[in-house]
Amino acid sequence: MIGGTAHFVVTDWFIAAMPSYLGYHRELVLISGVFELMGAIGLLIPSTRLIAGYGLMALCVAVFPANINMAMNPELFPTMSETALYLRLPLQPLLILLIWYAIGEERAKCAE
Repeated sequence: MIGGTAHFVVTDWFIAAMPSYLGYHRELVLISGVFELMGAIGLLIPSTRLIAGYGLMALCVAVFPANINMAMNPELFPTMSETALYLRLPLQPLLILLIWYAIGEERAKCAE
């Protein structure tokens, strides 16, 4: 919820993270914020937890190029150390793993 809200509060920071080869930076930041908020809410509701979890995992993959762009362009983020920018990269797979764990019960029900 915090990350999704941040897309609307510090939009320009997220726009700076966007790779130059993508267009519609502001729109993509706002859309990803909406999906992040929807996913966070969806995780709280048992009947939507599974689809929300899969959606959030897909979103983590979709925004990973922005994290790579940040690490490769540290001058755009003077308030963050270059080390911190690189440490963000392995956090994405960890976040995906945490989401996978969060929907474990629902995944087990589907497997039955």
